[in-house]
Amino acid sequence: MSRARFSLNAATTKRWPVDELLAGAAAAGIGGVGLWREETRAYGVEKAAALARDLGVPITTLCRGGFFQEPGWYDENRRAIDEAHTLGTPVLVLVCGGLPDGSRDVDGARRHVGDAIGELVPHARAAGVRLAIEPLHPMFASDRCVVSTLGQALDLARPYPAESVGVCVDTYHVWWDPEVWEQIARAGAEHRIATFQAADWITPLPEGVLLGRALPGDGVIELRRFREAVDAAGYTGPVEVEVFHADVWARPGAQVLAEALDGYLAHVA
Repeated sequence: MSRARFSLNAATTKRWPVDELLAGAAAAGIGGVGLWREETRAYGVEKAAALARDLGVPITTLCRGGFFQEPGWYDENRRAIDEAHTLGTPVLVLVCGGLPDGSRDVDGARRHVGDAIGELVPHARAAGVRLAIEPLHPMFASDRCVVSTLGQALDLARPYPAESVGVCVDTYHVWWDPEVWEQIARAGAEHRIATFQAADWITPLPEGVLLGRALPGDGVIELRRFREAVDAAGYTGPVEVEVFHADVWARPGAQVLAEALDGYLAHVA
């Protein structure tokens, strides 16, 4: 499997400016990059879109929409969809949000996620953007995402057309789930796999578990088994490496890109 399927998510090189990331991806001959809204808006969405086109670097995903527990979620997510459309990316990743302030009703919060996505589907369809529900590890349920398993994400996607609502399979968040292989097969049968992200799980986790991701091969996850599973389910799209770790962020972007690519080729491809 060539490097053409490999995509570097900008979270992995958080301190690498958007223009340098795109230029580095073009120079490395990789298949694309995933962008994050904050840094992309700071650089300029239309400016980033133009540069990506000029360099021939596809934008594989935009992160993130979601956080449906927040006031103003509807307008903010419409803006995210519009930004994805401008960038020409086919996928907007949804980190669906945690419990509303003062609430303990996780079931109600999860129902709200499904309803909120339904309200966004018409705008997403018109923009040609697919919404990808990303389940997060249960330790993030209270503040970041009440959707904790791939099965829950698929249940929430089910009422809506598969071309409009899919799921994000992120190894870091779902590797622990004993039902994950069955649910990946289900996601394929329902044509719901919108994107696949690879990151490793390190032990022990650092303080602040959000920064506990590692480059492929540096942790304990059977990453190639996941790639083979999504492939067997019919997914043929990019494989994004998305890592949050202070030590990785401290290294030069070009070095991290090379290390991520090496890890992908050795442990994922």
